[in-house]
Amino acid sequence: MSGNGKTPTQKPAPKPWIEGIHAYVPGKSATADGRPLVKLSANENPLGTSPMALAARDAANRPATYPDPDSKELRAALGELHGIDPARIVCGTGSDELLHIAAQGYAGPGDEVIYVRYGFAVYDIAARRCGADPVVAPDRDYGTDVDAVLACVTERTRVVFVANPNNPTGTYLAPAELARLHAGLPPHVLLVIDQAYGEYLGEAEDDGGLALAAAHDNVLVTRTFSKIYGLAGDRIGWGTGGPDVIDVLNRIRGPFNVGLTGQAAALAAVRDQDFVRASREHNAAERARFEKAMAALGNHGIRTVPSKANFVLVLFEGALSAKTALDAIGAAGYAVRHLPGQGLPDALRITIGTAAQMDAVTAVIQREAEQAS
Repeated sequence: MSGNGKTPTQKPAPKPWIEGIHAYVPGKSATADGRPLVKLSANENPLGTSPMALAARDAANRPATYPDPDSKELRAALGELHGIDPARIVCGTGSDELLHIAAQGYAGPGDEVIYVRYGFAVYDIAARRCGADPVVAPDRDYGTDVDAVLACVTERTRVVFVANPNNPTGTYLAPAELARLHAGLPPHVLLVIDQAYGEYLGEAEDDGGLALAAAHDNVLVTRTFSKIYGLAGDRIGWGTGGPDVIDVLNRIRGPFNVGLTGQAAALAAVRDQDFVRASREHNAAERARFEKAMAALGNHGIRTVPSKANFVLVLFEGALSAKTALDAIGAAGYAVRHLPGQGLPDALRITIGTAAQMDAVTAVIQREAEQAS
C-alpha cells in the first residue's frame, strides 16, 4: 500500500536503454526435444583441458574459502609469460566482464561506442547496458575496415571495440592496420582489442595489440581462458592496458570475481604451454583440412571466410541454404552456429573439432550440397 492507503499502480521500470538490449543467445548443445548434440557451436577446445590445470583445479576445491580478490599469482604468471608488469593486468569473470566494464567505465548516456559489423554480439550489449549508443561500422569482406571505423568517429565517441581475430567471422587485422586504427583515434577514445582467439595465431604472428597497450594510455587488450586453454566452464579472463585504465576496471569489477578453483586452474594452464602449442597445432591442421574440403564444394556455391581462429564461417551462396545445412548437421548429431540475428542468415560458424567430427560435418555438407544442386 502507498502512504495514502491506495494500492500502487506502477512497478519498477528499467532504464529505457536496457529495453533495447537483446539478450545474448549461446550456441545450442541439444535439439528442440532435448537430444544432446556434439557442440561445434561454442568454439570450445576439442582437446579439452590441460591435465595440469585439471589437477590444480581439483586440489584447490575449497568452496568455503574466498579466493584471492586480486588474482595475484595468476597475474604474476601472465606477466611473466607475456612480459607485462602484473600491476598492469586485471582479471575478470571471463573476458566478457572486462568488455562490459570497459564500456561502463568510459561511456554512458549521450556517448557512442563503435564496433564492426559482424562483430561479437556482446559489444552491442555492453554499449546499451551503460546507456551509450552503439554505432556499427561497415565491414570489408566480413572483417574490420579501418577507414570505415575511423569515419564513424565523432565528438561523442568514447570506446571502439575490435576483435582480432574476429568472432564470428575469423578475419584478422594485420599489425600495421591495427596500429593505423589506433593512430587515427582521438587520445580520449579507448580502443579495446579483444584477443579471445589470439593464442590461435601462429607463434610468429602478432597483431601488435599488447605492444600498443604497453605504450599508450587509451588501449585495453582482453584475453580469455575459455578458448585455447579449455577452461570455458570456469569463466576466467584477463586484460592489460595503461595504469589508469586498469585502475578504472579494478574500481568497478566484481569483488572476488575469479573463483578459487578457477584461479588455480588458470595458473596451472599458463604454465602448461605444451598443451597450448598442441591445441594450436591441432586447430591449424584441422582448420586447413576443413577449409580445403569446403573449397572443393565451390561449384555448389559454398565458400569460407579465411579464418585465423578456431572456427570457420561457411557461406552458403548456392542451392543449399544455411538453414537446410544446419538442420541436416543437427540430424547427424552436431550443433553449429547459425547467426541470422547478426546479419548472417546465409552462413554457419563451425567450430574446429576433432578430425572425426570435422569429417562427419564435411560429409553432411557435401551430401546436402550435391542433393540440392
